[in-house]
Amino acid sequence: MVGRVFRIIRTPLTLLILLAILCYGAWWGWKNIIAPPQKTPPPPCVPTKVTNKSLKSSQVTVRVYNGGDKKGLAGDVTRSLRAKGFNVLDPANTDEKVSVTVIVGNAAKNPEVRLVRSFFKGSKVRADGRTDHTVDVLVGNRPVHFNSKAKTSYPVKTRTVCLPQDSTSAPTQS
Repeated sequence: MVGRVFRIIRTPLTLLILLAILCYGAWWGWKNIIAPPQKTPPPPCVPTKVTNKSLKSSQVTVRVYNGGDKKGLAGDVTRSLRAKGFNVLDPANTDEKVSVTVIVGNAAKNPEVRLVRSFFKGSKVRADGRTDHTVDVLVGNRPVHFNSKAKTSYPVKTRTVCLPQDSTSAPTQS
């Protein structure tokens, strides 16, 4: 008797369980499709050896953004920085409107930020705590006072500096 009841209930019960699994899968899939994409954090910096306790411009990664209405200004600044040996990514535009040149980095006192700032007279510095230690240069409508006589190295007190992974220098082995 029990075996007969089990055989009668087994098929509808199996279908209900499969329907519940299908509904859960559809709900989970829909929830993940409409969710905003997750931002991946930038790769952290790596300790990089510096020679003669001096950070060189070739070890610093810079991104230049145009935050004004003047076309080509970011490209001009990019060419000037590349001529000084910086590892400069392709210029782009930013939605942030700036009037004077703004240097953005991990901290205002970091050597990579200070080195880049030495090339821009009258610029402002803004720290955003970024972990990859790249430096952004935001140029606005005002003329950029590029200091072509600035030194292409910056003295540091340590033998290693935290720089982006894609830096041209090799990371240290810890």
